[in-house]
Amino acid sequence: MNLSSVQRILGLIITVFSLAMLPPMVVAIYFGENTWHAFAEAFGILLSIGLATWLPVCRQQRELRIRDGFLVLALFWPLLGMCSAAPLLFSSTPDLNLTDAFFEAVAGITTTNASIITGLDRLPQAVLWYRQQLQWLGGIGVIVLAIALFPMLGIGGMQLYKADTPGPIKEDQLTPRLMQTARSLSGIYLLLTLSCAVGYILAGMPSLDAVEYAFSTVSTGGFSPHESGLEGFHSAAIDMIAIVFMFLGGVNFALHFMVWRTKTLSTYGTDPQFRAYLALCLGLTLFVAVYLSITHTYSSPMDALRYALFAVVSMQSTTGFAEAPFSAWPGMLPTLLILMTFVGGSAGSTAGGMKVIRWQLVLKQAQRELSRLVHPSATLLVKFANKRVPGRVLAAVTGFFAMYLLLFAILMLGMLATGLDQATAWSAVAACINNGGPGLGSVATTFQQVPVVAKWLLISAMLIGRLEVFTLIVVFTPRFWRY
Repeated sequence: MNLSSVQRILGLIITVFSLAMLPPMVVAIYFGENTWHAFAEAFGILLSIGLATWLPVCRQQRELRIRDGFLVLALFWPLLGMCSAAPLLFSSTPDLNLTDAFFEAVAGITTTNASIITGLDRLPQAVLWYRQQLQWLGGIGVIVLAIALFPMLGIGGMQLYKADTPGPIKEDQLTPRLMQTARSLSGIYLLLTLSCAVGYILAGMPSLDAVEYAFSTVSTGGFSPHESGLEGFHSAAIDMIAIVFMFLGGVNFALHFMVWRTKTLSTYGTDPQFRAYLALCLGLTLFVAVYLSITHTYSSPMDALRYALFAVVSMQSTTGFAEAPFSAWPGMLPTLLILMTFVGGSAGSTAGGMKVIRWQLVLKQAQRELSRLVHPSATLLVKFANKRVPGRVLAAVTGFFAMYLLLFAILMLGMLATGLDQATAWSAVAACINNGGPGLGSVATTFQQVPVVAKWLLISAMLIGRLEVFTLIVVFTPRFWRY
């Protein structure tokens, strides 16, 4: 294992991430807030640690191998979580302890709308900006890692996109094209963010709010700089802009790249994962709208359709914006919307969940097994996008599902052991492991009242979900460390 190269990358990550303290520091100075000291202190500490880690090995140019890639990924999100928590700990407003600061930071960097902070409208503008910025940075991190690293590491599903993405993929190593990939994807991500912000401004949102909401919309993070969220603007136009960009955030960014390169929107229609994602959003919206109309939850069918579309896209993309308090909706709707986050968005997107492509492959595999019962001697292949799916990919997807659900069950039992009620326990774990947002029960609006032990369990859930399960588990196996 090439530990010096791993150290070089992690040191570089900390060094570069220290620069994330500068924009909120500028915001604090602009608004005359004392919080700039917290961000300046965090900048100095992180820059020093990053340089001290990077400089001794900065001349190492050896390429990463598969095990190195797993180690980098397993350390990436926890490391960023710790770095992100620094200014929240140093700031007197909000006054957070270590657990709460780390929880908020991990929720931000993993694009999970699970906040423990209340009274947002009373917070300094610099802190509000920083929370939104965290989700935006986490979103681009998700995209680059999902498209550039996950296929090579065999994280089931994304291998199918090897030939079609701009990723730097070889059989056993990462190539210098990683930076080229990062630049290409970052350009698409930045363009969508700017378009979203401009859309919000044209719809009547103040400029600062527009940028901050664009950060959490395109990243499918869901944090809000206001207690009332998007609902406080009382604007159907703002809702529609949020719906469009939440949906686009849940689309495979490699597909966005291909559309940009081919200059034709029809490229979206050729992708089976995109078609399934779109069909899920439209079909569930229709079902929820009809249910709301039948139960007379809203005064008109058009209102029911509007709120249904917003809620479905928000939860399907795991953004977690709540234009309407869906936890109070009748019947099975609250549970249905939480369960939707288990599917999530497309692989290679900022969305969480198990990803649409994995569900497609599992269903195809189940269909094949049913056919085998009728035709036991037949040779039946699983195909995706008119290509044969290798057995290794199917095995990886099956293993992913088994491990994902097992960890969900273990974490849920742990939450119940802390004394939480069942609705709160299962929905909190679902929201965090799927990198979604609000849950049910006492976590319908905030996670502040969750016990300390439960918060650490949920931090683990957020990291497990963002690390695609196997990436974190594999580094704890003895075989991983054998040369």
